[in-house]
Amino acid sequence: MREGIARGTLSAVCSDHQPHEPDAKLAPFPATEPGISGLDTLLPLTLRLVQDRVLDLPEAIARLTWGPARILGLPCGTLSPGAAADVCVFDPDEHWQPAPADLHSAGHNTPFLGWPLTGRVTHTLLAGNLVFQRQAAGGTPAPAG
Repeated sequence: MREGIARGTLSAVCSDHQPHEPDAKLAPFPATEPGISGLDTLLPLTLRLVQDRVLDLPEAIARLTWGPARILGLPCGTLSPGAAADVCVFDPDEHWQPAPADLHSAGHNTPFLGWPLTGRVTHTLLAGNLVFQRQAAGGTPAPAG
């Protein structure tokens, strides 16, 4: 997959986020709902491709934004006059290790628990409206700006 991403054969990176309740994973493996919690790790794992020199940062951002939008024929994924202000703000230098309490998905199953990751979303705007602001340590809202 890394080679396909580097060559441009794969022009989009996504989490395929399909939220499931935690009990959807309690049955024996073949009977459970498929997938892992990927919403919180999508950005840092993509940034790892930058660290590993598979992609440069603009290419990585494009694979997360206008690449999927173009494939789906959606008029989004760019910052331009008249476009919806759908924006993800992130700290590219924040080091963290995912724990179940850190995950915003309904399910907390991921093979990346405890992995050292770099880069974390701090704010998300949808059509210019703040829809997510990461909580600072101690449960208080992270300072805006």
